[in-house]
Amino acid sequence: MQAGDPTSVPASTPSRGRKRTFGVYIGRFEPPQLAHLAVMKEALEVVQKLIVVIGSARAARNVKNPFTADERQELIVGMLREVGIRPSRLLFVQVRDYFYNENLWLSEVQRGVAAYTRGSSDVALIGHLKDDSSYYLRSFPAWEFLPTHVVSPLSATQVRRAYFEGDVGAVSEMVPPAVGQFLAAFQSGPDYPVLRQEHDYLKDYRAAWAGSPFPPVFVTTDAVLTRSGHVLLVRRAGQPGHGRLAMPGGFVDISEPLLTSCIGKVQEETGLTAALASHLRAREVFDYPERSLRGRTITHAFHFDLGLGQLPALRPGPSNAEALWLPLSEALSQPEAFFEDHHAIIEHFVLKG
Repeated sequence: MQAGDPTSVPASTPSRGRKRTFGVYIGRFEPPQLAHLAVMKEALEVVQKLIVVIGSARAARNVKNPFTADERQELIVGMLREVGIRPSRLLFVQVRDYFYNENLWLSEVQRGVAAYTRGSSDVALIGHLKDDSSYYLRSFPAWEFLPTHVVSPLSATQVRRAYFEGDVGAVSEMVPPAVGQFLAAFQSGPDYPVLRQEHDYLKDYRAAWAGSPFPPVFVTTDAVLTRSGHVLLVRRAGQPGHGRLAMPGGFVDISEPLLTSCIGKVQEETGLTAALASHLRAREVFDYPERSLRGRTITHAFHFDLGLGQLPALRPGPSNAEALWLPLSEALSQPEAFFEDHHAIIEHFVLKG
């Protein structure tokens, strides 16, 4: 969901006739950069109000999603105000990621936009059919598609890479002043050092596999373990995802079957000694290609339900800061607290019943 660089915008944008009432521009904006600004300026020449849909809302901070949706919304308002565009022309929708249920994502976007359009059909979708990552532009047939004239290789990925490499000069050339000021201030806060450590860890992790004859594919097992309306979780002590909640699990031992590996990881990370195999309720594979920043990682998740009764005592394993039982109501209500797609996997099993 990334756009191009303003330096590639034609000197005079071709006329597109009358102004549409609403335009919709979808992206993650992690962070907003000059190409995003160019697309929004161009869009506001042909629409009266621009609805900016901010993706990856309520995601945990990591090197791919370092900024909250509220922070990104404020940055978009600030960078447009700098170029003389009134905030009253902007409307915002914040949408969660739904890795394993595309229809939920589509419905959330539709519902958020409809709250502003109130039945109007005068809606245009703004975007650039760049590659497979732009598939979503074909997912809203009720909205007229207006392709942007902004085309360039500039992306937020480049900004993040330079930012966590400490290349201040490169960052300043890719973002508007308002965004640059925010990024500089963010570096002085408590979150940047943790993210920088995660960036360095992942960089070294990928480098260790750079000489592999084929791109590596990792296999893990994870346990969704419930009892009396609670779910068993661990809090990660190391990188990546320091401090995030996660399912107990880990990489598969080459000599173990998947179920055996999963049960062993639960015992190792939480101290739980229950006979889990007899409580197995479901198992599924979760293989969203970008689910892990470490690389292509496929997990086999197992749902164990221990029924009703007292919650067994736990002890954290050597790689975790904490092992805990969390009420399902709390777990499901805070996706921003979880590592990678673990919230989505727990949600999948629990809501499926």
